[in-house]
Amino acid sequence: MLYDEVVKGRRSIRGYQKKPVPKSLIKEVIEMAMRAPSSLNTQPWNFYVVAGEPLDKIRAGNTERNLAGVPDSREFRNHGAYEGVHRERQIGIAKQLFKVMKIERDDKEARQSWVLRGFRQFDAPVSVVVTYDRSIHGGDIAPFDCGGVTNALVNAAWSRGLGCVINSQGIMQSPVVREHAGIPDDQVIMICVAMGYPDVSFPANAVVSERKAVDEAAVFVGFED
Repeated sequence: MLYDEVVKGRRSIRGYQKKPVPKSLIKEVIEMAMRAPSSLNTQPWNFYVVAGEPLDKIRAGNTERNLAGVPDSREFRNHGAYEGVHRERQIGIAKQLFKVMKIERDDKEARQSWVLRGFRQFDAPVSVVVTYDRSIHGGDIAPFDCGGVTNALVNAAWSRGLGCVINSQGIMQSPVVREHAGIPDDQVIMICVAMGYPDVSFPANAVVSERKAVDEAAVFVGFED
């Protein structure tokens, strides 16, 4: 694939085949992703790649605790609810997804079922939990670098026939993730990425999120035209 084909073709995958992903292929994807730049080449990231029974236990524990009202314990700072244009974009993608999934606005059962899929990391066969070293916790640089490597990860996966969705719902109950993924206390859990072979029959997988225009996002200074 050409770079432009990967970037423009990639989309978030929320429905997966029940086909296992070879460990060798995941290693190849991670190796490619780690070419992402990092501050002073510190490479603060680590990856805990979980599948099979341990992942099933994370799904179950995350779902049970969330449904029981256990407070969110994600380890990154949260800005709270989105407002303004950010809220509008959040609603926009939800409308796109609910439309293709035929989830009506007043269908509470279907909407709840969709939320539960997120808690289960969309039933993907693989979850890649991205962490960084606690010794550099407290600043914004390590999370920024983890964002860069996560972007590289999903693009590298797409170029090799794998789909992903970056999913913070899957790490809402961090003690569960730590226990079953074997993540030591010297790591901070940043995010998780569901990964697997896309199920082409799953309607939400066809959704391509809208992007604002370059002229809305970029300010050019010092140019003549």
